[in-house]
Amino acid sequence: MSSSTVMRSLFPSLETGADFLRTIARIAVSDGIRYTLFAGTAWLLGYVWLRPRWARRKILPANPARQDVWREIRYSLRTVVIYGLVGVTTLWATQRGWTRLYLDLSARGAFWFWASIAMTIVLHDTYFYWTHRLLHHRRIFRWAHVAHHRSTNPSPWAAYAFAPAEAVVQAGIFPLAVCLYPIHPLAFLIFMLWQVGFNVLGHAGFEIYPRALMDSWLGKVLNTPTNHVMHHEFVRGNYGLYFNVWDRLMGTNHECYEARFREVTTR
Repeated sequence: MSSSTVMRSLFPSLETGADFLRTIARIAVSDGIRYTLFAGTAWLLGYVWLRPRWARRKILPANPARQDVWREIRYSLRTVVIYGLVGVTTLWATQRGWTRLYLDLSARGAFWFWASIAMTIVLHDTYFYWTHRLLHHRRIFRWAHVAHHRSTNPSPWAAYAFAPAEAVVQAGIFPLAVCLYPIHPLAFLIFMLWQVGFNVLGHAGFEIYPRALMDSWLGKVLNTPTNHVMHHEFVRGNYGLYFNVWDRLMGTNHECYEARFREVTTR
């Protein structure tokens, strides 16, 4: 089977407006299902099934207001549609040879497959930190990022609760990664599972890590739900996503972060 045949079997035709719309819908539905599985599971565990057991680990004691949760869900539905739009544009560019997305798993071997996932995680963490700080610029915040910060006590559904401009920025990791280095679609899918899982965890409102984490080297590297909930609570500081490295290097951790983490994990 030729490479062009493989390309056609994996990627739909994007020659007409109808092709674009169908593919946007397919990507949006796929993203929406993954998001609903992660965010819905986190919601059921934290706020329904295990609520009494986990209450002491709630970072902000009150539960999110019902109207806030529904707003987060509405914004998230809009976000997955925008992800579909960015996704189909990236696939269109791939079909024209403008990206480095590759389809033959054996072409680069297992080592590169897993290395590309790790590279994308590190790239995304850096991309997120600096674009997030940019979104907090006073000339940009009100029209691009304030929608996300309406969730001062976020629920798992806040993970994708973005204004359209921010959704485009967040989706930018896909075209950026596939233009910078070779990556297989399956590798990017695995990265997306990591991304949505970590993102939902950071917004769920519960601290899952043990108190000892902050006294270890891992606590200086890995981000925690406490870190991101504090960002929603205080608006400034704690800009990182997966790792706490950029916040530590740039001095943007909230001054009470470590003390707050210890407080939450000793309740």
